Amino acid sequence: MEFLSSEYLSALLAIIVIDLVLAGDNAIVIGLAARRLPKDQQKKVIIWGTVGAIAIRALATLVVVWLLKIPGLLLIGGVLLIWIAYKLIAEGKNHDIKAEEGFWSAIKTIIIADALMGIDNVLAVAGAAHGNFSLVIIGLLVSIPVVVWGSTLILKWVDRFPVIITIGAAVLAYTAAKMIVDEKWFAGFFESNPFIKWAFIIIIIVGVVFFGKAKQKATASSV
Repeated sequence: MEFLSSEYLSALLAIIVIDLVLAGDNAIVIGLAARRLPKDQQKKVIIWGTVGAIAIRALATLVVVWLLKIPGLLLIGGVLLIWIAYKLIAEGKNHDIKAEEGFWSAIKTIIIADALMGIDNVLAVAGAAHGNFSLVIIGLLVSIPVVVWGSTLILKWVDRFPVIITIGAAVLAYTAAKMIVDEKWFAGFFESNPFIKWAFIIIIIVGVVFFGKAKQKATASSV
């Protein structure tokens, strides 16, 4: 595939579209993870969290062939992402975290969540790139401004509308459930039983929100 050929440009466009579609989920993760920090640290977390997430995504694409051979990868990632979604609600908007500890904790959450949510994205991008790593890098670089801008916007909205935290966690729970039903071990069963598939996804979303809210209320009442 020659650089800037029609084939190259069409592949690049496909990768950019894939990255931008996922940018909404990334913006939610970054915005919610940074919401607890002082205003002067939020922009730093957004920038460094995004850079770290993009770097991890690029490296993951290099080993995508190896990842495909690991049974249970989507299952493990989905379970971990459910825990992250639960914690976003359970810890609440006013969770007491020291600024310095919170800064690195937020960056770690952003990178881990993005890496887990990006498994499907990595596979899709690798397929569109046809082995051309420059396409992956360029596509990711184009999507960075969208992710950063979206994260900043969500931070402003969270201050005015705390329900966004719940909505964001529900989106993560949906993503986690989709990862689990797409796992090779279960994919055939869920494809043959769409009702069970969507019932499972809804149960995961409702469960995360219900137990997260319950934990949040229990913590608030004990203070």
